[in-house]
Formats: sequence, structure tokens, C-alpha cells
Amino acid sequence: MKKSKILFYGVMGLVFFMGANYVWAGKITIKGSTTVLPIAQKLAEAYMKEFPDTRISISGGGSGNGIKAIIDGTTDIADSSRFIKDKEVKLAVEKGRYPVPFSIAYDCIVPVVHPSNSVSDLSLAQLKAIYKGEIKNWNQVGGPDRKIVVISRDTSSGTYEVWEKKVMKKERVFPGALLQASNGTVLQAVANNKNAMGYIGLGYMNSSVKALTVGGVVGSEKTTLDATFPVSRPLYMFTNKWPTGDVSKFIKYALHPEKGQQLVRNAGFIPLY
Repeated sequence: MKKSKILFYGVMGLVFFMGANYVWAGKITIKGSTTVLPIAQKLAEAYMKEFPDTRISISGGGSGNGIKAIIDGTTDIADSSRFIKDKEVKLAVEKGRYPVPFSIAYDCIVPVVHPSNSVSDLSLAQLKAIYKGEIKNWNQVGGPDRKIVVISRDTSSGTYEVWEKKVMKKERVFPGALLQASNGTVLQAVANNKNAMGYIGLGYMNSSVKALTVGGVVGSEKTTLDATFPVSRPLYMFTNKWPTGDVSKFIKYALHPEKGQQLVRNAGFIPLY
């Protein structure tokens, strides 16, 4: 055989091999909660380093959108900062989808204000009254004489739904609240406005805002695990049916005490173990 043909077939074989590797490589799509997003990103980065043949794509958009994506079949894993609703389960089953929940971490939702604000503690009743629009000035809760700018999450957010359940007691946030699409935008809005009040997941806390205690209880790993902090919750990843293949490997990695759960802690959240 001529050298040119050998070279041709060798190159074609290499192209086929590379193409086959590309086709056979695992691919995982993850969508949903912006609260879970930092955890998912750290898990994906570490997982792809350990298993370089797998590619993982991640996007936020809120818990509701993640669960909608698992129902529609447009994601392999749905991140959610709340549990799936009965009506979502019904819709999933009607479409032949069977969402399976995996608790991957714990979190607490911390009320935050601008660092210059003198208020340091609010009761659940005061938080509810602020978010109902009944308490309108910081001087009504021992702060400066300034109007409160209320920052909340949008209704597709699992964080909003947990806040609505545990703080608002199923009553809606008043229409004057400024709605934000993610924990990050809430953080930014509060950091840039000395009159603002917001709430974020513990993993998003930094020095640009001031965390408030709730009824004298600090939001922390200890108070979340012993349930003394009143606005605590588990964080979830949902799969369609019991996971198999690459999705199963990724979920096991996320739950591994010495791998995924250490990354949960590194992301600022609370590991299961």
C-alpha cells in the first residue's frame, strides 16, 4: 500500500476515533435553582476534572423552571430549593415523567440589610409585616427614619416559596416589593441601597451586606441542622425516574461524604453529613 494511502487511512481512523469519543462522551444537563447553582457549578467542575469524558452544562432560572424542565424532558437534573408540588407531580405523571428527589445539602434563608443599617434583629412577625407592606419605615423596628425598600425574589423562585411559607404564612408579598430573579441580584440590590431589605441563601452571604438574626437566632450551620433557625430548608436535585448511567454517577458523586459533600461546604452551604 502506498504511503499516501496509509497516511489517508490513518488520518481517517484518527478522525473516526475522535468523533466516536465525542459521540460516546457523557453529557449531563442541569437546570433550575439559583440557590443550588453554586453547588452544581463546583460539583460539575470537580466531576469533569475526575471524569474528563463527561460534559456538564448548567443554567439557573429558578426552581420552578428547573422542575418544569424535568417534566418537559429538557434537562437531566433539576436543581430546586424547594420540594416538588403536588400539581407538578400530577403534570409529570401525565407526561410519563417520574421525578425522583435527592436531598444534596441544607440551607437557611437569611434576611439581609445594608451594612450601615443599625437594625440587627427582627422577629418573624416583623419580617412578615415588612413584606406585607405594613411596616414601612425602619424607625418602626428600632432603625433610622428611612423608608424601607423591600427586595424579594420572583414567584418562580424556590427561595421565594419557602419565604412565603415560613415567613409570610402563605400570604403574598405586597405589590410594592422589588422582585429579583436570583440570590445574586438580591445581594447586589441590598448592597447598593442603604434603605433596602432582602433575603438570600446562606451560601451567598458576604461582607457587602449585613445578616440579621431572626428572633435572636443566627442563621448558621448549627442552627439550621438543629432547626432552631426558623427559615431553614433542604436543597434538592431531581431526576426523571431512578437515575442511571452518567446521571447516576453524578448524583452519587454529589452525595459522597468526602467528595461532593465537601464541595457543598466549600460553596458556603451545609453538607448532609
